[in-house]
Amino acid sequence: MIPALIVVHVLCVVFWIGGVAFVTTVMFPMLQKMDSSFEQVMTFQRVEHRFARQVRLYLALVGLTGGLLLYLQGTHRLLFSTQGLGITLMLLAWMWYFLVLLFERRLFKALFGRPEKFDTRKVFRGLAIFHWVILGLSLLAVAVGVWQGHGGAL
Repeated sequence: MIPALIVVHVLCVVFWIGGVAFVTTVMFPMLQKMDSSFEQVMTFQRVEHRFARQVRLYLALVGLTGGLLLYLQGTHRLLFSTQGLGITLMLLAWMWYFLVLLFERRLFKALFGRPEKFDTRKVFRGLAIFHWVILGLSLLAVAVGVWQGHGGAL
């Protein structure tokens, strides 16, 4: 059972973080080069709407499989310790994404609810910076987890 859980867990993490990497490194630079604010917002909303549905599924599966793996392997005791730094970073990254998706409608309403009141370029620049930070933290969590999971010591 544990190998199957690990396979599902890792595949969902790959799709989730890979999607974030795509949005961060391809989508936002493309949006920032568009001339029309309306086109920027509409393109972003079309991609985000489609991607968000997928991410919800991946996030749910990552949380479920990750929680089961922590419990079944007894590694929940390592959380918030030096030996469990990778697991702790992964859990914190997962919780951050979960909270963002939980409050996604409110966030987008605040960002895009009154188009006459905001500077589109500034909003997308801020979103791009946010995505670079969260992508960096996610990749750090994966790197530390892989390092520690395969015998590396911190």
